[in-house]
Order: sequence, then structure tokens, then C-alpha cells
Amino acid sequence: MVVIGAGPGGYVAAIRLAQLGKDVVLVEMAPTLGGVCLNEGCIPSKALIHAADLKYEVEHAAALGISANGLVVDMTKVVKWKDGIVRRLTGGVKFLCEKNGVELIGGGAVFESERKIVVTTGDDRSEIEFEQAVIATGSSPMALPGFPIDGERVIGAREALSLEAVPEWLVVIGAGYIGLELGMVYSKLGSKVSVVEFLPDLFPTLEPEVAQAMKRRLKQLGIELHLSHRAHAFEPGEPSIVTALGPDDKELKLGADKVLVSVGRVPNSAGLGLEAIGVQFDDKGFIKVDERQQTTAPGIYAIGDVAGGALLAHKAYQEAKVAAEVIAGEPAAFDNVAVPAVVYTDPEIAWSGLTEREAREQGLEVVTGTYPLRSHGRAMTLNAAEGFIKVVADATTKQLLGITAIGPGVSELMGEATLALEMGAFLEDLAASIHPHPTMSEALQEAVEAALGKAVHTLNE
Repeated sequence: MVVIGAGPGGYVAAIRLAQLGKDVVLVEMAPTLGGVCLNEGCIPSKALIHAADLKYEVEHAAALGISANGLVVDMTKVVKWKDGIVRRLTGGVKFLCEKNGVELIGGGAVFESERKIVVTTGDDRSEIEFEQAVIATGSSPMALPGFPIDGERVIGAREALSLEAVPEWLVVIGAGYIGLELGMVYSKLGSKVSVVEFLPDLFPTLEPEVAQAMKRRLKQLGIELHLSHRAHAFEPGEPSIVTALGPDDKELKLGADKVLVSVGRVPNSAGLGLEAIGVQFDDKGFIKVDERQQTTAPGIYAIGDVAGGALLAHKAYQEAKVAAEVIAGEPAAFDNVAVPAVVYTDPEIAWSGLTEREAREQGLEVVTGTYPLRSHGRAMTLNAAEGFIKVVADATTKQLLGITAIGPGVSELMGEATLALEMGAFLEDLAASIHPHPTMSEALQEAVEAALGKAVHTLNE
């Protein structure tokens, strides 16, 4: 078996295939394993988020009776600490692959035929014949015309995670999860941050209360948010100038030491020779797969970002396991009820299952329950009582349909929430389960009780 790409999907597929008794070759063109997520995404960004949050909390701890003078941020040491985490984890992935018997080959792969790939590294070229293949090549940042990433003035997420100094002025183009996460990081580290977003509101697919809460927080942090604005032109200089066009094409000019471009991602599906072997794509270039991760070419599977859907590492993990088990002849399919998601802003945003609007659009009659964190003891003790937990359930059966949360540490609630959705739990199941006090997990139980009209720590509507 050959697996192309050693990101979250690829290395998991390779390890699981080896565990199932297959001979596996894992091909990766980057110098380290782990893909974008581990090297320049999920993990390093969370390290910087933690460092920035720590600085911000210390600076704003006077109300708690704690004051600190002479606080200094040494970005060289912060980045070194972050890089150390990445090295340990990428090294761990390599160790696990090798100990599970996965053969690692460096280089770029191209399909020469339905059962042969050519791997090229510099001037070296090798051919690998296989029985079945898994494509896990991931995705790349989408380019923005007029804003070519040069790594100096105009940067992407990769460069933003390794800056040697905190920029005085930072313009972020794109108010998605990457843009807002890193925008908040540099705001807390001392940058004056402006965010330019083409859409008229934040997180348009989520509950509208999420956008409202996030806009309040951005204002508190001093981050300027320019919605309904299209990044139009970039003029390098000291400072550089970003021109954005707002409603009626009114010009907005923003000074910037650095411009962070984060406007979406595109699949790494081109240049692999897939068209010649019968692999089909959708209109955005993502590889078409069925519930078994099988492409339109027999024996060729695709997982992770390159296969579309939610571009999330944990979805890739699950798809990798499905593909490996299908290849090994076991009954498996990607038929999960929900794929949870988290945005690591301040406060965190997390959700799983349907929003109220999505449920109603499907023709469902629903009941909802919301618990505001301003009433929650644990959130108060964390000095972070901004946010809420909202649950959506079928109005008749009271079966849980979805959960949306915004608040401190709400990412950790999504495991329980998704388990409940997968098990087909009803509101009463969660309400009757004792949650430890005082914890953030109680807030989920409180929202469920509000949906049942049994709220104790907030008023029933």
C-alpha cells in the first residue's frame, strides 16, 4: 500500500494500515512529518495563543489583586519554545511510523499509471508499484490577487507563526478562524490590528449570537473590524498601505508593517497525474469520494483536506481509519452524525451538529436552550464570563440535534457533545447525568435544562 502525504490523515492511514497487516510506504515531500497542522497550523498556533493569552492575563490581572511590572515579550524565545513543541511532536510521528513498520520515503509523488507512482527528490527518481493507494496531500493557502506573499511585508499563517518581532501595525485580510486567531495573538502581544473581511458578518453559518459576542470582544481588544470590505491593493513602504473597498466602493486605507493574508484554502490535487487514472474532482478541485473514501478510480482512496468537506485534522483522522479498514476488508464507512469544530479565539467558539437555523431549514420543529456564562460560577472564577452555551433539540422527541458554545475552554465540551449526538441522546439523558461542580461542563447541562424548561441557575423563558 502507498500513502501519499504524511499530514494528520496520511500518517494515521499509514499506521493503521500497518497495524492491519499491510506493507506500507508513506511518501512525503516536506522534510518533516505531520503536515500543515503539526508544522505550521493547529499545534504551533495554539502555542502562540497560549503565550499571548498568558501575557494578556498578567497585564489585566489588577482587578484580581495581581500586578506585574516590567513585563517583556521576547519573541525569539517564544518562537523557540513553540518550535520545540513542534519538533517533539513531529519526531513522535516519525517514531510511531517506524515502530509500526511503515517505510518512509521523501519526495514528490506523481501517478504514472493506475498502480505505479514516481517519486522525485532532486535529481533522484524512483518508481513504486502498489496494490492500493491513499491520497492525503492536504490543502494550501488560497492566493489573493494583488497581495503576493513575500514572507516579509505580506505573510501567510506560516510566517505569522515565526515572526522575530511583534509588528506595530498588522492588517489581517480574512476574518475566518486563522485570521481571527492570529489577529488576536498579535493584538495581545502589542500590535495594532485591523481586520478586513469581504462578508457582511462574522461566522455566517453559526448562530448569530456568536458573531455578536465576537464583535464585542474584538472591540474590547481594540481590534478594528471592517466588514463588507474587499482587499483591493497593496503598496509597499514604511509603513505599507492596504487599500480596501467598502460599500459603494468607498476606499479605506490602512497602514501596515505586516499584512497577514488568510482568505481560505485550496486542495493540493493538481500535478499528481490523477486525471489520467480516472480520478474525478468537484468544481473546486477537491477529489470526489464516497462514504468509504473510495475515489472514482478503483483502488485509489482520498482523505483529509484534498477530499473536501470540513478542512479539519480530526476529520482527516477518522477518514484515514475508514480508508485503512476498507482496504483491509473490514466493514467501515464515514457515516458520523457530526464533525465538531473549534475556533481558538478569545473566547473560544465550538460547535457540533446542527444550528437552530440549519435545523429549521431542514423542516424540523425545534426547541432550544441557552445558558449565559455571565451566570456561571466557573466562568466567573476564570475571569472570563463572556459567552453562552446553546443546545438545539427536536421539539417533539427532545432528541439532541446540535450544540454551539462560545466561552473559555468550550473546546473541551465538544467531546461530550459529539458523543451525545453520535449515541442519539435525548435532552433528558444529558440533564440526568451528574456533571462535576464547578466546571465548564456544567454549562452544557444548564443549557439542556433550559431547553427542557427546568433551568435553575437562569430564568426559564
